[in-house]
Amino acid sequence: MLKTKQQFRIVFVIAFVTLFLFSACSQKRTDKDGKGRPNIILIMSDDHAYQAISAYSNHLMETPNIDRIAKEGMLFSNACVTNSICAPSRAVIFTGKHSHLNGKIDNRFPFDTTQVTFPQLLQQGDYQTAIFGK
Repeated sequence: MLKTKQQFRIVFVIAFVTLFLFSACSQKRTDKDGKGRPNIILIMSDDHAYQAISAYSNHLMETPNIDRIAKEGMLFSNACVTNSICAPSRAVIFTGKHSHLNGKIDNRFPFDTTQVTFPQLLQQGDYQTAIFGK
């Protein structure tokens, strides 16, 4: 029963994120300076293994929309986690600093928002940024 609930949750989250991404990607836009800068979409999900996405040549679940995004963009084939707790892991990704350096070592205290994050750097480069989910 628990395994079925977890699988349903994974499928639901992936489907929701995929639906959102495709609705956002369907809007025709041109960048201001005409340089053709790439769109950057970072999909993060908690608590699933690489086998949960068929783009990694696994068939635990078929994920054709995510597979298409991976085929047209970038697919990480070698990655590691610096902190296995959700908020500290995101803080590492956003700051580029290990947990002991960015101060977010657990979920007890809020993130120090005075630190420079890569979304802020993207905004300085005239990118529009957003985060959805947790």
